[in-house]
Amino acid sequence: MDVIHHGAFEGVTGSCHELFLDSDHSLLIDCGLFQGAETSGSGADSNAQEIDFDISKVQALVVTHCHIDHVGRLPWLLIAGFTGPIFCTKATALLLPLVIEDALKVGLTRNAKIIDAVIARLRRQLSPFVYDNWFELPAEFAAEHFKLRFRQAGHILGSSYVEIENVNTHYRVVFSGDLGCKNTPLLPDPTPLERADFLLLESTYGDKNHESRADRSQRLKAVVERCVENKGVILIPAFSIGRTQELLYELEDIIHQARELEAETGVADPVWHKMAVILDSPLAAQFTKQYRAMKNLWDEEAHQRLDEDRHPLNFDRLLTVDEHSEHERIVNFLQRSGDPCIVIAASGMCTGGRMLNYLKALLPDPRTDVLFVGYQAAGTPGRDIQQYGPGGGYVELDHERVWIKAGIYTLGGYSAHADQQELLDFIDATEEPVKRIRLIHGEADARQALAAKIRERYGVDVT
Repeated sequence: MDVIHHGAFEGVTGSCHELFLDSDHSLLIDCGLFQGAETSGSGADSNAQEIDFDISKVQALVVTHCHIDHVGRLPWLLIAGFTGPIFCTKATALLLPLVIEDALKVGLTRNAKIIDAVIARLRRQLSPFVYDNWFELPAEFAAEHFKLRFRQAGHILGSSYVEIENVNTHYRVVFSGDLGCKNTPLLPDPTPLERADFLLLESTYGDKNHESRADRSQRLKAVVERCVENKGVILIPAFSIGRTQELLYELEDIIHQARELEAETGVADPVWHKMAVILDSPLAAQFTKQYRAMKNLWDEEAHQRLDEDRHPLNFDRLLTVDEHSEHERIVNFLQRSGDPCIVIAASGMCTGGRMLNYLKALLPDPRTDVLFVGYQAAGTPGRDIQQYGPGGGYVELDHERVWIKAGIYTLGGYSAHADQQELLDFIDATEEPVKRIRLIHGEADARQALAAKIRERYGVDVT
């Protein structure tokens, strides 16, 4: 089974891989949007997302999870004439229409009739499955018989890694998708890898080990308290699905602990007693509702909080902003007042969304602090703010030069991607050695560092 890569082979966005079951039949694994400076082989970038490869042999699309860099080109795939089934987990099937509707509005059209037609077609093609159960691919998909299953990836709700196996030869190809970290709030840990003849492994953090996740809420608390000393707004750019919900979960816990301490001592915490958390992202708000609706997929710790009659994703200090007029009013108010509060908004890499308006208004204000909790791809405004902000530089936002006087922080331990050690542990868990590994979804330095570790530890062929 050969693989051709149409994206995220030498970068971290635009995930799209074509697995050939035989010379005339293939499966497409993800179909993601390119972001920042990353492009397809023909130069398709965030402004040109048309499908630039032949889809005549593609029998089905397999979706590992519904982050935009894995599904954002799906509308263009449908426009190109793809009519096959879209395989995914049940949770992804519920979340995906929300993601695609937003992608259409941002990158293609705001015509309601067109959007409704695309979403209706998407829903007809969706074919959801539960975790861990093998299902045989239809006989017409290939000359030989193949089966497929989804395993828990622990990255976001519904995320999976995918196993495809030849029923006759038992040759198994595994696409990791995006592997999550252990001890991620709300989500179970990734399911250990059982076996792989050919493993296509993400390498986003192949050259790094994250800071401890066990005490990350304490680091978040400490950074927020330090920022409050500036008496300004704390801006947290966050992905609408996954990262936002994790942040809400941990902020609820910090506020809960502050209240418990106040009840015991009678002394109110000066920072957290009245701290407001503003969620200003309609898409993130919709995803958060879906997370709450699918709490059966949460981990044990999250269920314990529910048993204590707590509401980790819907606490009373949380203000959710829906209407654009309300968003504009809050931006203008904070620009004038500088009242301390936490604002969580998309996009996570500052490439669009309501976060841009906050950044344009508040980056020049020295009272403002920007807290990054996720990966910033090369060429994105987020990466530029990280790089040039501490030196008093500027960033281009909507073709406008914005000078940065705000404090810039990056908090480790919040990545939704497995680090180098966790990726090695994933390989290590197999019942028998992996025969072949190809590293994808990583910048060159990350891929090279991880490849060296794999060769050193396992003596496996790494490409």
